[in-house]
Amino acid sequence: MRWDNLRLTADGEADPSVPLFARGAVTRTFDTPEFQGMTFYEIQARSIVNRVPAASRVPFEYTINPYRGCSHRCVYCFARKTHEYLDLDSGADFDSKIVVKVNAAELARRELSSPRWGGHHIAMGTNVDCYQRAEGRYRLMPGILTALREAANPFSILTKGTLILRDLDLLAEAAEVTEVSAAVSAGFVDPEAWRAVEAGAPHPLRRLEVCRTLNDHGIACGVLMAPVLPYLTDSPAQLERTVKAVAEAGATYVTPMVLHLRPGAREWWLRWLSREHPRLVPRYLELYGRGAYAPKAYQARITAQVRELAERYGVGRGVPASARRRRLRPAPQDGPGQGSQHGPGHSLGQGSPPEQLRLL
Repeated sequence: MRWDNLRLTADGEADPSVPLFARGAVTRTFDTPEFQGMTFYEIQARSIVNRVPAASRVPFEYTINPYRGCSHRCVYCFARKTHEYLDLDSGADFDSKIVVKVNAAELARRELSSPRWGGHHIAMGTNVDCYQRAEGRYRLMPGILTALREAANPFSILTKGTLILRDLDLLAEAAEVTEVSAAVSAGFVDPEAWRAVEAGAPHPLRRLEVCRTLNDHGIACGVLMAPVLPYLTDSPAQLERTVKAVAEAGATYVTPMVLHLRPGAREWWLRWLSREHPRLVPRYLELYGRGAYAPKAYQARITAQVRELAERYGVGRGVPASARRRRLRPAPQDGPGQGSQHGPGHSLGQGSPPEQLRLL
C-alpha cells in the first residue's frame, strides 16, 4: 500500500497531485496515557480485501488489514518494511504512526457482497495485528466480522491481542455459517524477553488464556510459537516451558517458527541487539549472514525439539468437541506448491492448523 492508493478525488479516483495524505484524511495525535506519543492517520481506503501477490508464496490468497503500523512494538516484526512504502520509517514510525482505514467495515460489506467475489478464505492479522490497541478506540473489527458473517465467508485471525475476546459472540455466530479459526502468536513465555522485545503486546500467558477461551467457545485456536529467538529464547528449558504452557492452554496445535530478519526488521533488530546484547551481534551476523533466515539445520533442530515436547505434553489432546465440530462449509483448499515466506513450518500436536494460519 503506497500513499498514492489513498489519494482520492471526489469521484474516488487516484489523484497524484494531492499531498501525501488523502484529501479526506484526518491526522490526530493522542496524548492520553493509553495513546501517549502515538499519531493516527485516519484515511478513506479505496479497497479492503487485498489479493496477495503470487510471489509471496504464502498459504493464503486474500487478506484484510484495517491498520498499518502496530503499537505492539515487536522489535523483530517482519512487517516493518511496509511502513517505508508510506514514506515513514520502519523503526519508531512503525510503532507509533498508525494508519487507520476508517471505512474498512463499509468496504468489506460492499466487496464481499459483490457478484464478482468468489467467497475465498480471508486471512487477517497477517501483516500487522488487527487487534492491536488502536482497535479498542476505532472498533473496526466488529463491522468486518459482521460483513464476513453475512456473506458466510471463511476466515482466520492471527493475533497477539486479547481484544479479540470482545468479539467472541460475533466469532461464534460466524462459525455457525462458515469456517472460522484463530491462532495466537506466542514464541516464548519468559517475562524478561516479553518486556524487552514485545513491549506493547499483552503478556504471552494472557495470549494463551485467549487461546483457551476461544477453544472453550468452539473457535478452534492453536499457537504460532513465533518467533523463537536464537540465543535468547531457544534453550531447551525455555522451549519446554513454552510448550508446556501451550499444552496447558488447550491449544489445538503448536507451530514453531525461528526468527527471520528481512530488510527493515533486520536493521531495527540488530540496532536493538547491539544495544542490549552486543556480545550476540557476531553470532547473529554469522547465523543470518546469508539472508533473512537461520540455517535449515538450526530450524530443523528447533522443530524437532518442539515436536518432542508437544508429544510429551500432549498438545492438542483434550480439546473440547465444540472446537473440533464440523462447520457447515469447509474452507477452500490451497493450491499445490504454496509455501511460506517464513521458511519451513510444522503443525505439531493432535490438532492441525488450517492452511491459512499454518505459516504466517
